[in-house]
Amino acid sequence: MIDVGATVGTRRLAVEAAALGIGYASALCWASVALVGTFASDRLSSPYWPDLAWLRTDTTGEAAFVLAAVCLAVSRYLLLRRGGGAAERRLSAGRPAWVAAAQAVAETATLLATAAFAYLSLNTVTHYYTLRIELTHLLPWPSEGTVRVIALGICAVSVAATRYLRSAGRDGERAVLGHGRVRQVEQPATDSDLEARLSGRVDPR
Repeated sequence: MIDVGATVGTRRLAVEAAALGIGYASALCWASVALVGTFASDRLSSPYWPDLAWLRTDTTGEAAFVLAAVCLAVSRYLLLRRGGGAAERRLSAGRPAWVAAAQAVAETATLLATAAFAYLSLNTVTHYYTLRIELTHLLPWPSEGTVRVIALGICAVSVAATRYLRSAGRDGERAVLGHGRVRQVEQPATDSDLEARLSGRVDPR
């Protein structure tokens, strides 16, 4: 017979691994575009890959950033639900799926918002005048300066949410363990046992 649970677990693990790999590669792709945007912004309209002349460098970076956000969040969510490590097993015990999803999104937002804030802050050193220019050629708003402030706000909210969700998971585990403990109390001897011992029929040792 085929173990259905094991098969589903293997598939989820494969999806988790694939999502992590794609998310990591997408983050690297975005980082390479960010370097171009910081030190050679006039080349953002050039092709990212010469064999795909229609694909601009800045468009590639924007798509890679979105793909990294989705894939990393999915991979982290599946890891939290699976309980891959000791910490994840403690956090996932008895928690609903939406809590794991919220934590995965918060952790991913912390990582990517920090990267975006660092990139835009570095731009203020290399070419500060672009802070008033729209971030992407695809939309007329927001500007780089506005996105930098938004990224800072996302960092504050996501870090606080991550800390709360992780701490809530640990506190919930301690509460469950505390309620689950059973005190071992010595049971008093019954009347028949006392009578037997007093009559000398049973050795009290």
